[in-house]
Amino acid sequence: MLRDRLNEELKVAVRAKDHRALSTIRLILAALKDRDICARGRGETVEDADILLMLQSMIKQRRDSIAMYEQGCRMDLAQQEQEELDIIQAFLPHQLDASEIDSAVDSVIGEIAAKGLKDMGRVMATLRARYAGQMDFGKASAIAKARLA
Repeated sequence: MLRDRLNEELKVAVRAKDHRALSTIRLILAALKDRDICARGRGETVEDADILLMLQSMIKQRRDSIAMYEQGCRMDLAQQEQEELDIIQAFLPHQLDASEIDSAVDSVIGEIAAKGLKDMGRVMATLRARYAGQMDFGKASAIAKARLA
């Protein structure tokens, strides 16, 4: 379970006195705890797929920050964000490349017999269920939209 792995890596970071990993994993666990509290209020639980989506969101935030810091000539902060990004990515499964995303989108479109843009939601829901944490859904959405248009 991903939650257990996060807790184990936190202990490893404490023992190794790796301050960057320690702060990043604590940040992940804090976001996870916040999601647990919200889910508990609705009578739900946070599954590994939800955690993977949260991690992907954190990665996107880091990439956006890196671009902004580089634009502002703040390479020290960009480097810090890159280190956090690398730590977060270590918790994700193998990421699909562009050709694999392309074939996955084609497969799902054929499987659910999607005909037009009105089926876009079903295509993306199926992709999210099958490939949680394994692909950039922004890219997948653009590919699906092009195929269905």
